Amino acid sequence: MSKPGNQGSQLTPMQELRRKLWFVLGALIVFRIGTYIPVPGVNASVLAQTFAENTGSALNFWNTFSGGALQRASIFALGITPYISASIVVQLLTTFVPSLTEMKKEGEMGRRKISKITRYFTLVLAAVQSVVISTALPSYAPGLVPVHDFSFVVAASVSLTVGSLFLMWLGEQITERGIGNGISLIVFAGIVSGLPGAIMGTLEQARTEAISLLTLFAIAAITLIIIYAVVFVERSQRRIVIQYAQRNQMIGGRYQQSAPSYIPFKVNMAGVIPAIFASSIIAFITTFVTGLGAKFDTMATIGNMLYPGQPLQMVLLAALIIFFAFFYTALQYNPKDTAEQLKKSGAFIPGNRPGEQTAKLLDRIMTRVTMLGGLYLAIVALSPEFMRFFYSYNASFGGTSILIVVVVVMDFVGQVQSQMMSNKFGKILKESNLDKYRSNWR
Repeated sequence: MSKPGNQGSQLTPMQELRRKLWFVLGALIVFRIGTYIPVPGVNASVLAQTFAENTGSALNFWNTFSGGALQRASIFALGITPYISASIVVQLLTTFVPSLTEMKKEGEMGRRKISKITRYFTLVLAAVQSVVISTALPSYAPGLVPVHDFSFVVAASVSLTVGSLFLMWLGEQITERGIGNGISLIVFAGIVSGLPGAIMGTLEQARTEAISLLTLFAIAAITLIIIYAVVFVERSQRRIVIQYAQRNQMIGGRYQQSAPSYIPFKVNMAGVIPAIFASSIIAFITTFVTGLGAKFDTMATIGNMLYPGQPLQMVLLAALIIFFAFFYTALQYNPKDTAEQLKKSGAFIPGNRPGEQTAKLLDRIMTRVTMLGGLYLAIVALSPEFMRFFYSYNASFGGTSILIVVVVVMDFVGQVQSQMMSNKFGKILKESNLDKYRSNWR
């Protein structure tokens, strides 16, 4: 708190919270404005017509994550996906590359070095994707690029690369100066921007009797059930009881054990990364195969089999999600390290010997919990396909999008509540005159 004579030089906790919220809002507005700045040399009307003719394709997946920037041929058409891909790859490499593993152990200094490597890798990925897109654009639709020459490829590539790097920088600024994870909030803003159009499109289908009112109510009910399930599972934990031998006490002449502690296992330890990564891989493969389909009949057949709602696409998506759930969880959590830490601190799981037996138990529990988490992610991601199969409804708002929106909102609200709670306790401490004791303790 600032002194009366020094007001204005320091913000109160609530003023600081409001400042952060306004910064987040301003940054997201900048992002939305950028999605309307076009890449020079692209006929946006032809591109919009191409999207209208390919509803539900892989292009729509990329368009959803970019907040409609891809459909409008914006400089933000790549979105934040190059940074997400670079972050995942670098995180995977920290497990296999010794030098990166050592950086990870260096604490804050190592984290900064890894972040720097991630930025450079993002630049490489964004540049490669920009060149590929700029070169392949004319093949998607006639008249999409009226003048396709070397100058267009250079201008479009630079515009798309700079746009993606700007989003990376904007996301980092939101994380440092705002509230929540900036990258997640940018993805959230891109997805939510398409929500009004998805709702209006569904209502229009009901008005024109393309779908019945019963189907409309069923879709609304299923969506609410999915949201409830996401909230329930994301808050669910499997708690493993642990006890500390040295904390046992003699109370009232009787030997009593201290209250047990817990090792919490989240049902979904991997978060939304498996769904995003699996969907991105399938969308990339589908886009690549579709581009070759005009020249090779076999590729065209494979592209049709990978179209959303096809059995091969659904099985492949579910398998990739479960695989990445296990893979990403294994990177984050090592049962042997946890068992070793418990042994060093004198803790144990009742009924199990410290060391190898405890590690095997933790590994079995983690495997079972991760399988449940992977199945949950797969079911949520495939929910639009189920609605398409049972109700002949072409969902424009996918299960992965719902998952990301709900998880980001939960995380954002949790961080806001945490700051408000800390401000509340700060006021209680001040009103209780405990600050004067704090100065004596120093």
